[in-house]
Amino acid sequence: MTSALILLISLLAIAGVIARPFGIPEYISACAGAAILIISGLLGFSEGISGFTKGIDVYLFLTGMMMLAETARVEGMFDWLAAHAAKQAKGSSIRLFFLIYLVGTLVTVFLSNDATAVVLTPAVIAAMRAGKVKNPLPYLFICAFIANAASFVLPISNPANLVIYGTHLPDLGGWLSSFLIPSIVSIIATFIVLYVLQRRELKESVSTDIRIPVLSGGGKAAIGGILLSAVILTVSSAQGISLGLPTFIAGMVTVLLVCLGARRNPLHIAKGVSWSVLPLVAGLFIIVEALGKTGLTQSIAESLTHYAKGNVTGTAWGSGILTALVCNLMNNLPAGLTAANIIHSALPPEIIRRAILIGIDLGPNLSLTGSLASILWLVALRRENLKVSAWAFLKLGAIVMTVPLLLVIASLFI
Repeated sequence: MTSALILLISLLAIAGVIARPFGIPEYISACAGAAILIISGLLGFSEGISGFTKGIDVYLFLTGMMMLAETARVEGMFDWLAAHAAKQAKGSSIRLFFLIYLVGTLVTVFLSNDATAVVLTPAVIAAMRAGKVKNPLPYLFICAFIANAASFVLPISNPANLVIYGTHLPDLGGWLSSFLIPSIVSIIATFIVLYVLQRRELKESVSTDIRIPVLSGGGKAAIGGILLSAVILTVSSAQGISLGLPTFIAGMVTVLLVCLGARRNPLHIAKGVSWSVLPLVAGLFIIVEALGKTGLTQSIAESLTHYAKGNVTGTAWGSGILTALVCNLMNNLPAGLTAANIIHSALPPEIIRRAILIGIDLGPNLSLTGSLASILWLVALRRENLKVSAWAFLKLGAIVMTVPLLLVIASLFI
């Protein structure tokens, strides 16, 4: 009975995060579910604290990245980049499509997929208006899909990467040897598929009368801070150091330097950060801790161990595809947390762990609620009175996710 109640409460909380009934924010559903589990005694207080503390590295990582991204947004860096992309398009919609895809890839790789959704999306909308583009959706879809497709180039490209590997995160050399080829395949395949599906919408010309905004001193400092942060994080990754604290420090130092140079109050930047992401993640960590008590995680881990002994290749394929689908049923953050526990128990061959991570990172391209980045992208569109239906996204995502996913899993065996 206890396991059934834990499972029911957890699934209802996750469903609330995905469906947002009555417009209830995602973090309230996650925190409410976690609170009910603890107050009811289904999860001990000490167990709840244990679940919460397992996410400290992720909280630090997200805080540093969000502050860094918001600083760049406030100082106009993303608007400046988007305007340059529109200008360099020289009236060609195809060239503009490629340039935005390139910018989105770079932002995802070095600032994380959530940054692409939160700050690049509004900048692309601004560039579309400047270029007098009547249908901006083909370009905005780039922000949603590249945020997941390029999210395993580096460990810092997606918080889910930290979750899956935890304290066993490979150094930078080990990471690149595992994921560089799959990442290249993912980025190229996603571009080709998305372009083919959207090519009819790209016949519209783009205005060449684009005004390039003046990049302030703070904007230049933000670029410098981002480049410096990328170096610090790359070195930390190469040394096998947990990325949460270095990311937090890099973000805070950049904010302070930019604010000092621009004589801006850091609180102004802090107000623009989506802080609700932190209680959302914390609530999900606690819920996943409770799910571990149901025995479900252990049962799946035993099955994974069993199948891995019989057929590693087949298990890698099955794990990657199944994980990708599960992400779209329960969002990739709780799916990633659950997968991390399963991996910790099963200790499968490394190629299976890689396939699972790819499913967690790339799988969410199927649906609007597959990842936190996708949800944040949708929120950014709503702020600009732009709408994308779940069905329209699903029809596109069914191909944009499936084809690259199969190619990327295949590339693991190269």
